[in-house]
Amino acid sequence: MRFLYSLAWWLALPLVLARLWSRGSKEPGYRQHLGERLGFYKDSAPASRVIWVHAVSVGETRAAEPLIDALLRAYPEHAILLTHMTPTGRTTGKALFAKQGARVVQSYLPYDTGWMVGRFLRHFAPRICILMETEVWPNVMAQCARHHVPVALVNARLSERSLAKAQRLSALMSEAARAFSCVAAQTEADARRLRSFGTPNVRVTGSIKFDVAPDENMLARGAQLRAQVGARPVFLCASTREGEEALILGALPTAALNDALVVIVPRHPQRFDEVARLVQAQGLSLCRRSALGEDAVGPDVRILLGDSMGEMFAYYAACDLAFIGGSLLPLGGQNLIEACAVGKPVLIGPHTFNFATVSEDAIAAGAALRVADAGEMLNEAARLLRSEHARLAMGVNAEAFARQHRGATERTMALLNPLLG
Repeated sequence: MRFLYSLAWWLALPLVLARLWSRGSKEPGYRQHLGERLGFYKDSAPASRVIWVHAVSVGETRAAEPLIDALLRAYPEHAILLTHMTPTGRTTGKALFAKQGARVVQSYLPYDTGWMVGRFLRHFAPRICILMETEVWPNVMAQCARHHVPVALVNARLSERSLAKAQRLSALMSEAARAFSCVAAQTEADARRLRSFGTPNVRVTGSIKFDVAPDENMLARGAQLRAQVGARPVFLCASTREGEEALILGALPTAALNDALVVIVPRHPQRFDEVARLVQAQGLSLCRRSALGEDAVGPDVRILLGDSMGEMFAYYAACDLAFIGGSLLPLGGQNLIEACAVGKPVLIGPHTFNFATVSEDAIAAGAALRVADAGEMLNEAARLLRSEHARLAMGVNAEAFARQHRGATERTMALLNPLLG
């Protein structure tokens, strides 16, 4: 099966590269560092010993922050190799670890062919491979075994949908799953699904995302943004996905949000201009965060478009309550923990299968409310903005919920330390 899988990769490679170049027309980062995706490197490997952490995109990179900080403290003679699959993930990593200098090196993970991954491993010679969340690549696993590199899957999650997809390729995925040295699962449900593939040494450690601390600079930036808005209530629609903005904007005219400022932050930066056009097509007054500078947000502005990178904590700090995108449509939802960490009430749609347990736990804790559609979401937002008591109570519950679930980083390090000797 792995031979056929590898053959399929080689046959598809021209199409994959063409699609990569095409995406680069909207997001130039896809056209940079192309050699790395094929296993070729201009720069020499770090002189110190290497701990390899793979975080595919923005969410995984932010989640990896407390773990990477802990690894840097525990192993001062090591460098961290941080790999990604997306330019936004790479940009996020560069911003998060800029102060670490040469101790954090970034690269793209090569495409999953044995030859390319083998070149990658020979170049960097990592002592361990740490995969974040759901990244399981058959040839990465096989090549790590061949080069005697232990592999850990941390902050691991596996939804029922992802399990069903993996079971269709059970021969291929089971071989990869059995090659893990250890797995740190977010929940018992995730652990049970991972064990069904024969994955050894699966422990439940919780979500590392609870250990991501709000950056003080971002909180200060959020306070500044709030001052620019003034006394108006602020409703944040965070990490919205394609199709959701149209639903929100379509339901907005009938919602009793009065003078509230609606902030929309699309999940993917290549969609910023598209969302701006949607807002303008609705005849709503728009201000873009990138054009705001230090000016005040005018009272006539209905929508503030969050077209900036790396400022999510600032947006959470500036708002009164937040809707977490990816959940109005069957996309699986996004991370609600960051909003809770700054004590903000959360609204989520019906589709949160990628974050099922944490979503249900947040609802049970009184930190979040589930809504059926965009109309109900905006009506709940209007109700909470009118009721300061209810909104502040949810905010207190949200902060307590985030605080009581911390500690996953420490538990994960206890699993990794034996593999690092």
